[in-house]
Amino acid sequence: MSPNPPPDPAPEHSGSLRVTRSLVIPADELEWRFTTSGGPGGQHANKASTRAEVSFDVAGSRSLGPRQRSRLLERLGPTVRAAAGDERSQMRNRELALQRLRARLAEGLRVERARVPTAPSARARARRLTDKRRRSERKRARARPVDDDG
Repeated sequence: MSPNPPPDPAPEHSGSLRVTRSLVIPADELEWRFTTSGGPGGQHANKASTRAEVSFDVAGSRSLGPRQRSRLLERLGPTVRAAAGDERSQMRNRELALQRLRARLAEGLRVERARVPTAPSARARARRLTDKRRRSERKRARARPVDDDG
């Protein structure tokens, strides 16, 4: 028996999901469901449960802080789901479903920065007026000359 326990596996392999720097969802909070993928593929598609669907209970999660929970409940609802049936392999569909869930949660947690209105500088205003005068002069030069002889 060795004195040191083996190192923990990488978070992605243990099923936990890193959404942001401050949010990691443990594997036991993710609920998986596997079904047949449907579509073309013959016997393999009809018998193998390769389509993966993962769901995350926002309302009952222990890993979310109060702000994160309220933001996700407001934007995505009490349960967030993601599914993948694109590939023939269940393992690859699991990875795709996790990526899609991560993207949905990250987008739901994203905070829009407030726009700070700015005013054009004095130089920008002067350049705009100069350009307007130049454009006006160019268009005036295209016009037919006025005949003063009458």
